[in-house]
Amino acid sequence: MEPSPYQARREIAPEQLQELAESIRAEGLLQPIVVRRQGDRFQLIAGERRWRAFQLLKLKSIPARLVEASDASSAAIGLIENLQREGLNPLEEAQGYASLIRDFDLTQDTAAERVGRGRATVANSLRLLSLEAELQGYLAKGLLSVGHAKVLLGVEPGAARTLLARRILEEGLSVRAAEKAAQASRRAPGTPRTGRAARPEDAAAVAGIERKLTSHLGARVAVLHTARRGRIVIEYRGNEDLQRLLEKLGVEA
Repeated sequence: MEPSPYQARREIAPEQLQELAESIRAEGLLQPIVVRRQGDRFQLIAGERRWRAFQLLKLKSIPARLVEASDASSAAIGLIENLQREGLNPLEEAQGYASLIRDFDLTQDTAAERVGRGRATVANSLRLLSLEAELQGYLAKGLLSVGHAKVLLGVEPGAARTLLARRILEEGLSVRAAEKAAQASRRAPGTPRTGRAARPEDAAAVAGIERKLTSHLGARVAVLHTARRGRIVIEYRGNEDLQRLLEKLGVEA
């Protein structure tokens, strides 16, 4: 079996995969994966997390539903399942819509119809892809909300937008507070810059630290770094996972 080339999900957190594997071990697979035949092989359409969980459990076979689907239908089915069942982050959702439109020459209206979404929903989602790469990274990691992203889209692209995003993260600004900060920056376009963009080598080092912390803690970790200050965000799932992290960090609850 081979994975779908149209998979919208870019990242599957190791702890979530482990959790799913344990659930499958205890309760079995409640929903089969969806595949199509490609020559003498099968190609996954929907259910990549379940497939990977079976691989983690070293199980040699997995229940599957075989369907006939074109490339466009396969991509749409996979995106729909992710949207409905597996919770894509906002950036993955936007990239999924963009892939449908780009790879299969669809209009926004047609793409929206294929996945059962309103055209405005798809259009607003696609706007997220016009954010700078750094900001898209914050959005993908859940450090910025879609509400924050909408505020940032109303700010002139470039340094002003990036600095506001960093301020939102550093000061923990709400969407309403971010709106006020954006309005203030538009009224005072000559406001001096208060931060510096990270150098490429700094960004690579931060990414490396994130990977090491994620591997060490068994949890998704985001490192927000600027020249003046920074923050480390560790995600956890429920009280038991929090307790596990505290023990890993040597902290008594």
